[in-house]
Amino acid sequence: MTLAHRLATARADVTLIEAGPSLGGLAGAWQLDGLTWDRFYHVILQSDVALRSLLAELGLEHDVRWVRAKTGFYTDGRLHSMSNVIEFARFAPLGAWDKLRLAATILRTVHLRDWRRLEDVTVADWLVRLSGERTFAKIWRPLLCAKLGELYRDTSAAFIWAVIARMYAARRSGLKTEMFGYVPGGYAHILGRFEEHLREQGVHIVCGCPVASVGRGAQRRVRMTWQDGRADEFDRAVITAPAPVAAAMCTELEEPERACLRNVTYLGVICASVVLDRPLAGYYITNITDDGLPFTAVIEMTALVNRAEFGGRTLVYLPKYLPTDDPAFALPDEQIETAFMAGLERMYPAFSRRSVRCLRIARARYVLPLPQLGYSRRMPPRVTSQPGLYVVNAAQIVNGTLNVNQTVELANAAAAALAAQAGVDPFLGAPVA
Repeated sequence: MTLAHRLATARADVTLIEAGPSLGGLAGAWQLDGLTWDRFYHVILQSDVALRSLLAELGLEHDVRWVRAKTGFYTDGRLHSMSNVIEFARFAPLGAWDKLRLAATILRTVHLRDWRRLEDVTVADWLVRLSGERTFAKIWRPLLCAKLGELYRDTSAAFIWAVIARMYAARRSGLKTEMFGYVPGGYAHILGRFEEHLREQGVHIVCGCPVASVGRGAQRRVRMTWQDGRADEFDRAVITAPAPVAAAMCTELEEPERACLRNVTYLGVICASVVLDRPLAGYYITNITDDGLPFTAVIEMTALVNRAEFGGRTLVYLPKYLPTDDPAFALPDEQIETAFMAGLERMYPAFSRRSVRCLRIARARYVLPLPQLGYSRRMPPRVTSQPGLYVVNAAQIVNGTLNVNQTVELANAAAAALAAQAGVDPFLGAPVA
């Protein structure tokens, strides 16, 4: 959507094609017990400059509500608050020396400017070197496994650099209180305004129209063939689907290009949205370091969003990050629900299944491209061997983590390249026939 907006601003004639029934992708919304809210959890940070600039263009930045959010840890079978310096100092699962090394790790990482130095170091080696074996075993390894599974072993230290840098920027100073933001109405409101703006710009929007293949058309144009057999041709096309999906669609690319796209390792997610009658613990995010729980964190959205948005109810997200080929994606909703409810009962003794008003399961196989060792040297390029065909997707985010702000930044850079100079191909630097 951002790419379409930028290209339309540059006076291009743009068609935006979406396979799903509505715009938004991973930022899309759905219905929960009569409520409309995000399918997956999102938050705005004060450091999200690109996203906040886009919201300003849409007339929404002044609507952002900023909230001091609390952070929890579930460690050794207990909930611990870690929302400020005092609570960090009192965090019983770590000794004083371990806490000093943990704080030093965060400061060392966030002040490192050349992230490329970390690309050839595994995240485990980096964190053990800075934090020590005990802190790695007690905190870092469980958190990495929760987010990446065993794939953390092949992930570069650039990943944790990006995570720490973004979360550190959410705090006003050092380890003080985090400030998180949201727009009332969630991404449903943002996407609705964005779609309206795109239509005002003259962007032609086509939803519910999956593309079967992308190939060569007449006179160096790009031919799109839909799943129903229809076809259209365009002067240029930018594929924003995940890298393996783009490889399957773009059948006329050279085999090394398609292999490069196929070989990007992604993580997917199974995420339950749960509407409850009452709050759980009041932490926006509860990080889990204990083994045996069926989800990897607890996100209590109404610790951030005013509960009036949900009619006084509580909205909780329970994510489980998995490799794209994990058989859990095929499990029935009922089996996932049973496991997740048991997990909540273990963590929150006062929780009762009778308080659940609604529970829905969302699945997405391609969510987070993993920055593995040396990733920037082999990531998929934007320009392809097919004239007029480009690929822009999250696999090209090498110095950040997947979030809406990074996605907007990526689109801004790609649009600037595409629209850089009339009559000149901005990727190849050569005249367009």
